[in-house]
Amino acid sequence: MKTIIEPFRIKSVEPIRITTVEERRELVRRAGYNLFSLHSDDVMIDLLTDSGTSAMSAAQWSGIMSGDESYAGSPSYYRFESAVRELMPFKHVIPTHQGRAAEKILFTIAAGQGMKVPSNTHFDTTRANVEMSGAEAVDLVIPEGKDPANEHPFKGNMDTDALDQLLKSERDRIPIVMLTITNNTGGGQPVSMENIRAVRTVCDRHAVPLFFDACRFAENAYFIKTREKGYAEKSVKEIVQELFSYADGMTMSAKKDALVNIGGWLALNDDTWAEQARNMLILTEGFPTYGGLAGRDLDAIAVGLREIVEEDYLRYRIASMQYLGKALTNMGVPIVKPVGGHAVYIDARSLLPHIPPLQYPGQSLAVGLYEEGGIRACEIGTVMFGRRPDGTEEPAALDLVRLAVPRRVYTQSHVDYVIECIENLYRRKDALPGYRIVEQPRFLRHFTARFEPIG
Repeated sequence: MKTIIEPFRIKSVEPIRITTVEERRELVRRAGYNLFSLHSDDVMIDLLTDSGTSAMSAAQWSGIMSGDESYAGSPSYYRFESAVRELMPFKHVIPTHQGRAAEKILFTIAAGQGMKVPSNTHFDTTRANVEMSGAEAVDLVIPEGKDPANEHPFKGNMDTDALDQLLKSERDRIPIVMLTITNNTGGGQPVSMENIRAVRTVCDRHAVPLFFDACRFAENAYFIKTREKGYAEKSVKEIVQELFSYADGMTMSAKKDALVNIGGWLALNDDTWAEQARNMLILTEGFPTYGGLAGRDLDAIAVGLREIVEEDYLRYRIASMQYLGKALTNMGVPIVKPVGGHAVYIDARSLLPHIPPLQYPGQSLAVGLYEEGGIRACEIGTVMFGRRPDGTEEPAALDLVRLAVPRRVYTQSHVDYVIECIENLYRRKDALPGYRIVEQPRFLRHFTARFEPIG
């Protein structure tokens, strides 16, 4: 069938407050033109992130009710641990309240001053946690991953030749290699199984552990199934299990591909690092069998891990993203191609060539979308990645606006509304202004910086 249907029925609804253009212009002005600072009640379609914004299923809500809140040794933890190990056979599974807590623990243990952590592309919190440890985050995505218009099917792949050269010259400074699946910063682009095996081979050659930033692992596995030779007849679950067999550990934000609103974990095989991680967990998150989460949250994750590998759901999810991407392409809006798994990324630098990168074309487009239709999106560009650790600034590799679609939340009519709003904004794109930053913190400035329009 040509019509995309949601493979679920809706049993509960939440009202959307309808606002006017005039209201939204004043609201975003008061927020310092930072969409993170808006009240969510003032947002009509919230595409800021797909992290923690999913709708949980009836089975997950049932798991919530049966969750056990014992401080230590809760059966909820063991159900969670079993569900993780069914897909990801790591020796140690350590829950945390979300993915960035797992990153903080890992890089505090593994990284440090003067070290380097290579990845295909680090996302914002990963990069910040690497840099907070004193290490340098190094991006080694393939050249095709830097070209938004390139149709390479696996633009999230790591450049293994570049990784090999880096390890040959600076092995003593590299404690681990990270691989982000899917590659969020580069447009939600997947990593092929062939590339994962090749990265594993390079890591083995230099005796370096390989870790995955795996928060969208199921979407990545579905792309492998549909795009990579030899995997069409394998189930998504089988692909996921093979994928994790090549890793020594992982960080996970369960707020993405575990379909929950809070939670994460650090999993690894090294006994010494696991002991250090649990000690830090007790200091910062909680006892190792709850890790900053309620038992009911652990049960919801366990159910979500079974639901996320259902192929009917993944087929709908990917088709929905392609529906939005095709509509934008047809109207002439430049996007990152091919469309990724969790979002459509508009190439704001190409769309708004009259705005130089250091006047933040991505921020301009995101503000324009909110004013036009109450749509909240996220700048992935020079605001997020342009500031260096020494305080200097330079243009990011790309200036994108991410339309991240929460899982099981919006229907096709919501997406059609987004398309119509973008079409209206596209007609007056040349009138959108650049922006300057008037206040900013040292790290992760995109969350709290304040802006003003130029001219």
